[in-house]
Amino acid sequence: MTMQYDVKAAHTETTGTIVDERTRLKGYQCISGGTAGDIIFRDGSASGTIRLRFNISTGTQPIGLTIPGEGILFNTNIHVTLPASAKVTVFYG
Repeated sequence: MTMQYDVKAAHTETTGTIVDERTRLKGYQCISGGTAGDIIFRDGSASGTIRLRFNISTGTQPIGLTIPGEGILFNTNIHVTLPASAKVTVFYG
């Protein structure tokens, strides 16, 4: 049986630290805002270890994913790099 713990959400429209604590990324939802490029989740900072990277197109449909298992562990914090105009909401806990 899988235990569900409190899950929180955070939203950003700019590159930077989105969650400033050790945590697990449980999922995300993003939209490009019309600009294609990579969304990169790093542990610690803009030069930290890449934990998740994916590409978005210029389409305006939201893209979402639930991370399987217990999620992806970020030991320091979750830093996200976004293409211009992109937005992301992360679910963590």
